[in-house]
Amino acid sequence: MPEVAVSNSEDPLVSFNFTIEVQGELTGAFMEVSGLGSEHEVVEHKIMENGQEIVKKIPGRMKWENITLKRGITSNMDVWNWRKQVEQGNYVTARRNGSIVMYDSAFTEIARWNFNNGWPVKVSGPQPKTDSNEIGVEEMVIAHEGIERVS
Repeated sequence: MPEVAVSNSEDPLVSFNFTIEVQGELTGAFMEVSGLGSEHEVVEHKIMENGQEIVKKIPGRMKWENITLKRGITSNMDVWNWRKQVEQGNYVTARRNGSIVMYDSAFTEIARWNFNNGWPVKVSGPQPKTDSNEIGVEEMVIAHEGIERVS
């Protein structure tokens, strides 16, 4: 029977909670985060090689996804106040550097993404229904100029 090598790989991280820090200050805890990534546009370049047309694919512009955060609504107004700056035309001063931090069930930091020059594109409140006992969820979408996983 062949020997099986024991892998030194880690188990995947299990996310339990997310927070956002803006300019180094904790702004809120969230139950769902998406958009922590980047991608390149693909540019197709046609060339002739040995009498045949070949399509080479090369990286084009890099772009980052908007960060979307969702949480149960609270009395904390930080998110809404930040958005208000953009609504009032102060988008230059509303741009902030920040971090999305992921914690495990013991509230130990297990991953961190830093973003640059972020500003809230959208903030929306809950959609209450009288026949439901679900918690109200508010959503914030942040545009930014770069994100990097640092831990």
